[in-house]
Amino acid sequence: MTATMIKEFRLPDLGEGLTESEIVSWKVGVGDTVSLNQIIAEVETAKAVVELPSPFAGVITALHEQPGTVVEVGKPIVSFEVKDDAGNQPGAPAPAEAALPKREPNLVGYGAVVESTGRPVRRQRTLVEPAAPVEAVESNAPPVEHVQTGHAETRGRDTSPAERPRSTPPVRKLAKDLGVDLERVTGTGSGGLITRDDVRNFVGGGDLPAAAQELAAQEAAPRTVPAQGEREVRTPIKGVRKYTAAAMVSSAFTAPHVTEFLTVDVTPAMELLARLKESKPFAGHRLTPLTLVAKAVLIALRRNPGLNAKWDEANQEIVQFNYVNLGIAAATPRGLTVPNIKDADRLTLLDLSTALAELTDAARAGKTSPEDLSGGTISITNIGVFGIDAGTPILNPGEAAILAVGAVRKTPWEYQDQVALRQVMTLSLSFDHRLVDGEQGSRFLADVGALLADPGMAFAMA
Repeated sequence: MTATMIKEFRLPDLGEGLTESEIVSWKVGVGDTVSLNQIIAEVETAKAVVELPSPFAGVITALHEQPGTVVEVGKPIVSFEVKDDAGNQPGAPAPAEAALPKREPNLVGYGAVVESTGRPVRRQRTLVEPAAPVEAVESNAPPVEHVQTGHAETRGRDTSPAERPRSTPPVRKLAKDLGVDLERVTGTGSGGLITRDDVRNFVGGGDLPAAAQELAAQEAAPRTVPAQGEREVRTPIKGVRKYTAAAMVSSAFTAPHVTEFLTVDVTPAMELLARLKESKPFAGHRLTPLTLVAKAVLIALRRNPGLNAKWDEANQEIVQFNYVNLGIAAATPRGLTVPNIKDADRLTLLDLSTALAELTDAARAGKTSPEDLSGGTISITNIGVFGIDAGTPILNPGEAAILAVGAVRKTPWEYQDQVALRQVMTLSLSFDHRLVDGEQGSRFLADVGALLADPGMAFAMA
């Protein structure tokens, strides 16, 4: 009889500093036999719904969480019975060494990584002189260099793994709002991770002013959902909606927004679009006005690279991107997401149309990967599909500009010194005035408009 052992699969870190995910559905049940990398569940992060592959081949023995439950990263969600090649007793839990950190899969889509017990352990460096007392470490005095008798050099400040509290960006934000020093908080999460509850409990211990304790109590207060038939319906703020709200508030009150508008006669662009749809190379491809606008944005960025940048507050630098990851705002049943097309500036119009179609289809189906939702450099939001002409879009955090594309309308317009019925579109450009001057923003918007009014201008701008 083959020996088996029980292994737990803990909710992995899905990237971007996310601390929790909601179990949307299980694709397996207790007693099912699964193979390595078989999809076993769908989980919703703060950005998208992603699929979890199985890290083991074996039999499901337990599902620890039910659909609809929000689970913290590192908590067990499913147990497997797997073959034990090490010869342990049948049904026995994993041996003690299994509790040590291993190369487990931590990003959805990358599959399981083969375990290795022969991974070398790095020896911790020691200092010749005794460690400085806590008072000295916390003071503003500059660190003192210490040199060992060998070739390695170390700093006076201890470089052990405990040199910085382990927490995530949302937890650090909560601690900052409540005036909590994370150095004083003991983490109860996986591997000593400091959680939101740890911060709230620290405040509740009476170490902080009453105002901070009141704020923590409000933040932790549960939200109830009334039964059907009542006059109000309360929906917990979580998942994509929660992330979007936090990102938009942060952007609106961090970057000084400026919005400019330009109304353009896009009749030539619409005529070009009609011809392309009938051409053989574009047969079967989804071509829309957004496709041409996206291409116009990419061409205009060559002449106006200052809009393809970001403001790095921490390092007091303006970061200029030499590539374009073009974000496309997509309305989904779970809220607004902004996936982006990597290296869009390298794509032909045909490839761009394919990428746009795949991106929007995946977003609406809730299948966008965390990788596609990060790393954008400039964005477009198509409000024209809702019949809207113009707006003041809010910047996607970390980007310098976003262009809102209005509806194409047949409008009386001056054409060749006469009034004619033309196809007209309004473009709304919001940009971060910290790093984009009015002249830069205006030139970029004018270039996009010129390309849509006369697609032949692409030859002059290329």
